[in-house]
Amino acid sequence: MLRLKDIKFGETVKVIRLHGDGAIKRRIMDMGITRDCEIYVRKAAPLGDPLQINVRGCELCIRKADAAMIEVC
Repeated sequence: MLRLKDIKFGETVKVIRLHGDGAIKRRIMDMGITRDCEIYVRKAAPLGDPLQINVRGCELCIRKADAAMIEVC
């Protein structure tokens, strides 16, 4: 099982499933990260957290703890 936090910079992945409950899962979905959408991992902050990603033409920053809840392939 591959998670978004494990993806190398410059790679594009597809979301398989969102893990988590309640408000956290809802917040991730509100950012446009849903099943079957593509995510391009651009880079990380100097200390490694957060990650900068492109989703549906928008640039987002997401914490590694939240990225661990996103299963990708």
